[in-house]
Amino acid sequence: MRKIVLSGGGTAGHINPALALAEVLQQRGFEVHFAGTPQGVEARLVKLAGIPFTAFDAAGFDRQAPWTLVTSSIKIARSAKRARSWMSELDPAAVVGFGGYVSIPVGMAAEKLGVPVVVHEQNSVMGMANKFLAKRARAVALTYGVAAEGVDIPGETVVTGNPVRSSVLSATREEGRAMLGIPDDATMLLVFGGSLGARHINQAVSSLKQRLMDIEGLHVVHITGPKEYDATLEGLALTDEEAKRWHIMPYQDRMAETLAAADCVISRAGATSLAEISALRLPALLVPFPFATADHQTTNARAYVAAKAAYMMPDDALDSQEFADKVIALATDAALREEMRANAAAFKTEDAAHALADVVCRFARA
Repeated sequence: MRKIVLSGGGTAGHINPALALAEVLQQRGFEVHFAGTPQGVEARLVKLAGIPFTAFDAAGFDRQAPWTLVTSSIKIARSAKRARSWMSELDPAAVVGFGGYVSIPVGMAAEKLGVPVVVHEQNSVMGMANKFLAKRARAVALTYGVAAEGVDIPGETVVTGNPVRSSVLSATREEGRAMLGIPDDATMLLVFGGSLGARHINQAVSSLKQRLMDIEGLHVVHITGPKEYDATLEGLALTDEEAKRWHIMPYQDRMAETLAAADCVISRAGATSLAEISALRLPALLVPFPFATADHQTTNARAYVAAKAAYMMPDDALDSQEFADKVIALATDAALREEMRANAAAFKTEDAAHALADVVCRFARA
């Protein structure tokens, strides 16, 4: 059985698309292995997925502390040597890097051994590790074509979209509604700010409580983030009657069903959130995280806004009348939501994992 090595680390945004690709590669008869850091989120998520995991140390450097470039380089060089030894024995047909510093030594080892390297970039601005590997890759797969601008890519460039796991694609509205206790004929607005929540989004949406509760049949599912839950709950001051329609929770580990249940969404514009919103064709109001590297969440969101599949508001405009008007429009205008859904279909995000697998298979060694 031919083997494929996937590598990435640091955030779930690197790992989720890798796991989505792993599902498709396994369906196509490949044995998938994963190379990540011992302490990163990948160590937990990959093992939960039942994929063999091998750990390699890697670290970035702090521009404010130049000496960390030396320690980082030493760590990466040692891991590259270990990865060459590991890969020589494993003999993979290809290596796919998803970003994060750990993918650098793994990709370097593959290059030394003549193993084809494919890079996947989830965001609209390419990360440092992927820029490094792009110079050595046979192919660079992109979520957004704009990510290739200004990057040295000698190999093939292809826009595949950002893979989404099958659990998200297969979740149903009925399952989600039953789990959340929301009637099938209700309109559901989902509010979340990513895994850690978003204080300003929580505050801005909470300030609209009365207007939202005045909308007949509207249910709000509000995922605050663990650190923001108590303050948001206190600020909302929900009555018993309001609490029947405003479902507030610190986190939700069944996001697939939650997203499937929603009619519209207020969210950040991180790679994974956008991919899942796009795959499920959810009408959205996107609020990019203002401190993301190179403001990449704003660039991420622009493609959806340009296609009229979403609204976008900057974080510093959440207290404006325009934000309030857009939230109310999403919650009340069924025709608007239907138009956004139709426009989102053009992205074909549900096909991204298969499109990326096609690229990997094309360059994999026989």
